[in-house]
Amino acid sequence: MAEWINLHPQVVPCRNNKGSRFFDINYRRGPAWYFSRFERPGDHDGIITGEASPYYMYHPAAPERMAKTLPDVKLIAVLRDPVERAWSQYRYEVSRGNETESFDRALDLEPERLRGERERLETDPSYEGFDYRHHGYLERGHYADQLAKIYKFFPETQVLVLQSERLFAEPHVELSRVWGFLGLDNVTLSGLQPLNAGATRASLDDHYRTRLTEYFRPHNERLWELLGTTFDWDVEERGT
Repeated sequence: MAEWINLHPQVVPCRNNKGSRFFDINYRRGPAWYFSRFERPGDHDGIITGEASPYYMYHPAAPERMAKTLPDVKLIAVLRDPVERAWSQYRYEVSRGNETESFDRALDLEPERLRGERERLETDPSYEGFDYRHHGYLERGHYADQLAKIYKFFPETQVLVLQSERLFAEPHVELSRVWGFLGLDNVTLSGLQPLNAGATRASLDDHYRTRLTEYFRPHNERLWELLGTTFDWDVEERGT
């Protein structure tokens, strides 16, 4: 999504390419440093700029920090099936050397690993919280909790929530929603090919899929209630 938005002719990308990581791990650098990550008005032909960070939504202090610095900002949340997201993150952390446990063991260890992390991150801007950032396979899929916190600081009119599987399956349809939300011209980007939603699914053993599906079901139901809609996750299990 970040790459696609940056292709719009009226958008000027962040100088750090995808994002500054200011509201999560660089907040101690201060707002002057943050604004230096972007072009100055009048230095370009675009009308808006922005950045992307999946960690902003999950970091417990990020929503309030964003509201204090950019109260009128528009936020886009792209949500992936939390079952697929958890497995994908685990494989990524293993590949980066941040995880040495089996997937089952990592899921079992998560409550202990994350104990006290949220509270410290909320009060100490210098604390990066390695476990919270790299080992929250389950908690990062608690989308309803994260959106509810965002809605405490921003009106719903400033937040657009998209389903990642629909974005890949119908990129031009979903991007049309994004352009309207951001107040941009409705352009059609070239080279975007629709993908079957199943193409983005990782190879996950049935044991793990069953465990994660059962775990996330109540969290997904809370998300449907919050948004007033449903996403096509766990269709067979939900009986729809």
